[in-house]
Amino acid sequence: MYHGIKFAPDGKAIEIPGQDMIPGKAKVKSYPAIEKHSWMWVWMGDPKKADEELIPPAVGMDHPDFLLGHGTLNYEAEARLINDNLLDFSHLPYIHKESFGSSEEFAQKPPLITPLERGVRFSRWQTNLTGAPDGNDTGEMIDVWSTYDYLIPGILLMESAGFPAGTTEAFNHDCPDMDKSICNRNFTSQAVTPTTKKGTRYFFNWGPYRKHGGAEMRDAMMGIGEMAFGEDKRMIEAQQKIIDSTEKPVVMAITNDRGVVMYNRLINKFIDQEQSET
Repeated sequence: MYHGIKFAPDGKAIEIPGQDMIPGKAKVKSYPAIEKHSWMWVWMGDPKKADEELIPPAVGMDHPDFLLGHGTLNYEAEARLINDNLLDFSHLPYIHKESFGSSEEFAQKPPLITPLERGVRFSRWQTNLTGAPDGNDTGEMIDVWSTYDYLIPGILLMESAGFPAGTTEAFNHDCPDMDKSICNRNFTSQAVTPTTKKGTRYFFNWGPYRKHGGAEMRDAMMGIGEMAFGEDKRMIEAQQKIIDSTEKPVVMAITNDRGVVMYNRLINKFIDQEQSET
């Protein structure tokens, strides 16, 4: 602290250099916080309503099944624009040609979208591929299943894996048994955290299932991920500049924005509930 004052977790000063008497007004605002999944989670609302059960089930650095790398990225853009980006992966073939390398067919086939109590779930199969997004080419045709939840207040939890060709049909295009994957199983946890009205810090981790890859694969995946996130950053910050320079910007939703619309409606629902309780 600036003058060496020591504060307790509840925000009250408990030690001031050079004096024994602690004024009652010597206190700062405090927030409930807990360390979980290798992250610090902070409750910004009414402290009495802080509930650990609301923390999304992220995968931390100490998870026994996954070997994860981690990083952060600062955006000069409001958090909403980054949420929108992560809620619509149809931009992959156009923004991430150099990183993820998805084909335009990816954008033509929207994922299965399922509403959740505190978010939205996106799931899809990609069939008859010769490799998977992390570059581990098995030399045989595979089907890739990927699914992610985007949860309030801006948390992405995604798992994907490669399966023998024909698995899509075997599971009737539904969720497979992940333990039957043959390659490329991986997990990523990502968090969008507003720092100012038009500034955001983006936290992420990513890595392989330990039975499908080690440190070398983790580092390769992190390299691809950091390249892709840099591609997103350039586009989103440019988007923010255009919005700021437009007198009356209008947002036009398209088919692939279904998940965006669902999530934003959910956000507005929770805001309305919170305001009605105050």
